[in-house]
Amino acid sequence: MEFNEHKAIYLQIAETLCERILIGKWKAEERIPSVRELGASLGVNPNTVARTYDYLQQMNVIYNKRGIGYFVTSQAREEIVSVMKTTFLKEELPKFFKKMNLLSIPFDELETIYKQNNQ
Repeated sequence: MEFNEHKAIYLQIAETLCERILIGKWKAEERIPSVRELGASLGVNPNTVARTYDYLQQMNVIYNKRGIGYFVTSQAREEIVSVMKTTFLKEELPKFFKKMNLLSIPFDELETIYKQNNQ
């Protein structure tokens, strides 16, 4: 995994794990890799993965069954979509609209491109 130096590694790992859930690689109530397993596969310190798992537990995306491991919650998909949608609308979309305005890109041109790419 390639990491961006401008964002905390545990957050980048969390995004990757959330994407795995959204695309269906990890399903609701399914066990996910242990902290050590994931740390080894990503080449990061297990403490970083532990921080990622704590963060995802706070988001209600995963939960820990003591002595058994970590599992995806039944509402993980909805929680992820909610957080990602809010982040996109509040942080990324305003930057996008500002760039559109600076480049004088009319909304109807954007709409045409959007329709072409989503057929």
